[in-house]
This record gives sequence, structure tokens and C-alpha cells, in this order.
Amino acid sequence: MTERTERTARAVVDRCGETYAEQAGIRLRNSPAALYQLLVLSHLLSARISAGVAVSAARALFDAGLRDPRRMADVTWQQRVDALGVGHYRRYDERTATQLGNEARLLLERYGGDLRRLRDEGDAEESLRQFPGIGPVGVDIFLREAQAVWPEYAPRVDQRVRSGAERVGLPRSPGTLSGLVSEEELPHLAAGLVRVSLNRGLADEVRATARGSAG
Repeated sequence: MTERTERTARAVVDRCGETYAEQAGIRLRNSPAALYQLLVLSHLLSARISAGVAVSAARALFDAGLRDPRRMADVTWQQRVDALGVGHYRRYDERTATQLGNEARLLLERYGGDLRRLRDEGDAEESLRQFPGIGPVGVDIFLREAQAVWPEYAPRVDQRVRSGAERVGLPRSPGTLSGLVSEEELPHLAAGLVRVSLNRGLADEVRATARGSAG
């Protein structure tokens, strides 16, 4: 591990390491409401739509009071569509409104609205895929962020994170990457690397910051 590598990891965390949960206003804890909100955010982020729009839509849903599966299941389909529209999530709004309702009902029926019960089954990666709209990408997003409160899934280094690491010259292996930051900062490093994988200009800024911090 070189000093340059450590500087680059620090630049990723400091410059673009806000987690997507934080960006969406989720105070992530190992609690039913926070984990459900992360599930909704992961669902929205996994669609072929910009991350900014997905985060905005999640905020709009939460602002409309849809912060728990019971409320999400009880409102009308049109109310879910309208909330997504406020967040400019219009391309997939009708299908997503249906999926969110079905997802909430399934969570209530199978786990009493508490994703911690899913965790207790021991294979969250497989179990998460049963929810409508949560495919492999959604699972990656959820566990990438949830590693902050579900440490057994850390370090979560998926293909998108590895792509970002390669773009800024960081190692791609989970063990080496996780050694560059503290355990608490792992979700921030992962989020930052996702962002640089999507934005070449941001990757250039990270490299420039790392060079500048060399003194």
C-alpha cells in the first residue's frame, strides 16, 4: 500500500463520499424504518435513470409520508405515482408505483415489515431478490450501503465499485480497498467510487486532489 494510494482513497471519501442514503435524507440505522427506506432507495437507483433523479424521487416519497411499508401499502397507486412525479421519476413511474406497493405488502406479510428478520435468515443477498424491482443491481446497492449497519456484508465491493477504483488507480480487491479507510468509512469509499465510475470528470478531480495533497 503506497502513500499515493492512501491519498487517493482519502480524496474519494472527502470529495464525493456522501452515501446515497445520506443524500436521500435517510438516517441509516439497524431499524425497520431506516432499512425499509434504504430498500426503496435501492429499488429506485437500480432503474435505468440518473442517480440524482432516483434520490430526488426517494425524498419525494418520504416527504409524502411513505417512510414505512404499512403506509406505502395503504396509499393508493395514484398517490405513489404522484409522489414519484414530484421527484421527476416519470419514465418508470407507473410500473414502479405498482412494484413499491407489492414490495411493501410482501415485506409486511413475510417479515412483519422488518428487514432485520430477513437478515436473520442468513442469506440477505438471495432473500432481497424476492422483492419486485430488486434484482442483482438493487441487491448490490442495498448491501453496499447497509454494510454500515450489517457489518457481516463488509467489505461490499461490487463491479461498479471496482470500476471506480480502476478509474482512479486504486486496487480492485475487497481486502486491499477496505484497508485504505476505517470500517466506518467503507460505505463512503464505496459510494465515492460508484460516483467516479459514472463521471470521468469527477475521477480526474479526485486524482488531482490526491496529487495536490502530496505537498
